[in-house]
Amino acid sequence: MQESAAGRFGATPTAAGAAGADGAAAASAIARAGGIVRQNVERVVVGAEETISLVLVALLTGGHVLIEDVPGTGKTTLAHAVARSLGASFSRIQFTPDLMPSDIVGINYYSQKSGEFEYRPGPLHANVVLADEINRATPRTQSALLEAMQEHTVTVDGDTRALPQPFVVMATQNPVELEGTFPLPEAQLDRFLLRLSIGYPDEDGELEILRRFRERSPLDTLVSVLDAAELRALAQQLPLIHVEDDVASYVARICRATREHESFELGASPRASLALFESARASAALEGRDFVRPDDVKRLAHPVLAHRLLLSSQTRLRGGSVDDVLDDILRDLPVPVADVGTGRG
Repeated sequence: MQESAAGRFGATPTAAGAAGADGAAAASAIARAGGIVRQNVERVVVGAEETISLVLVALLTGGHVLIEDVPGTGKTTLAHAVARSLGASFSRIQFTPDLMPSDIVGINYYSQKSGEFEYRPGPLHANVVLADEINRATPRTQSALLEAMQEHTVTVDGDTRALPQPFVVMATQNPVELEGTFPLPEAQLDRFLLRLSIGYPDEDGELEILRRFRERSPLDTLVSVLDAAELRALAQQLPLIHVEDDVASYVARICRATREHESFELGASPRASLALFESARASAALEGRDFVRPDDVKRLAHPVLAHRLLLSSQTRLRGGSVDDVLDDILRDLPVPVADVGTGRG
């Protein structure tokens, strides 16, 4: 019989809000599991520790990830390594201008053998879906992802089918090459929990890549270290991670400030507030803490919020950037003071 998450990581799987393992035990279990997955992925992806940590945040919260970077930095390799580390089903969709919605959600076809229409699942029916160069597909095909990303279902000919759980979309786009692309609409960007980049490795990191890939790709020998059921069990314990009212208020004030700032035409939505709240809780747990610090919120503000914010035309003309304005907001807002006795606050 397969060992449970409780046996492997020292915590009892607990439904949200139900009695069970306390926050310290939950944080310890999540941190141990996260460390094992991180170490496994780092066998393949070199010099991207922060990016891998943020992907783990997305996995725990059930969020989707938009990876924006130039070709050749390891975006596809990262998605493959995450899927293999979880023993999860994986599919890759190469987005092109001629890709149709039915190509990703599936079709009903007439089977001569059964004499009836049967459903042929599309590549969205996987735990980890790599949407490669998502901005090359037409808005019609991009919009076919919205239901899957939000509801974790697909609808074909009026029939709605559930997608496997967990379900995570890891989409990539090239921020430099804009010819023949279709920018993602704000409604779809808002469905991505995080926007990340991997970046180029430093000199030591690049030498390490050459050494590891000298004979064969380490991805070929990567094994599963956590399964989908264990991931769900650990994710269910996130509500046990404590968030002080002052810290929750800090999340809300950051998001409200983006809506009221003159430099933004579009501020952060309530969905963004919830995303920042949940991401900070997952990040704290991955560090082995059963409480969220204001620093968790500040560290995640850029990857969670920046892609959801739209600069005003005047700010763009002045050469302003979303990250600069967000930095100004974080600098100007008062930060909750931690409780000296508990470290919370």
